[in-house]
Amino acid sequence: MKSEEPDAVTYGGLLEDLNPLGTGGGFEYSVETLHDLAGQWRQLAQDYRDDRLDAERIAQTEGPGLEYASQGNAELIQASGQALMQSLSARANHCDAMADKFLAALGKYATTEEQHAAELEKPEGLA
Repeated sequence: MKSEEPDAVTYGGLLEDLNPLGTGGGFEYSVETLHDLAGQWRQLAQDYRDDRLDAERIAQTEGPGLEYASQGNAELIQASGQALMQSLSARANHCDAMADKFLAALGKYATTEEQHAAELEKPEGLA
C-alpha cells in the first residue's frame, strides 16, 4: 500500500524518476531546503558574474610603455583576463543550471502535493 505522504524530492528529481524500481539512493530535501539551495546557487552565479566584471578590466590591460616588452606583457595579461572571463561565465552558467534543478524539484514536489490534496478532497467511494 502506497503512503499518502508526498514522494521524497531528491537531488535530480523524484526518487522513482531516478530509479524506476523505487530502491536505491538519492538525496532528500525539504521544501525549505530546496528554496535555500536554489537561492545559494543563484547567489553564487551572481558572484561569478560580478567577478567577471573585474576580469574584463584585466582583459583590457595596457602596457605601461610603448616598447615591445610592455606590449608583449600586456597581451599576455589580456589573454589571461579573457580566459578568466570565460571560466567565470562557465561557472555562473553551471550555478544557474544547478539552481534550475532545485527549482524543478520544487515544481515536482508541488505537483505531488497538489495531487495528494486532490485525492484527499474526493468524497469517499470515488477514485
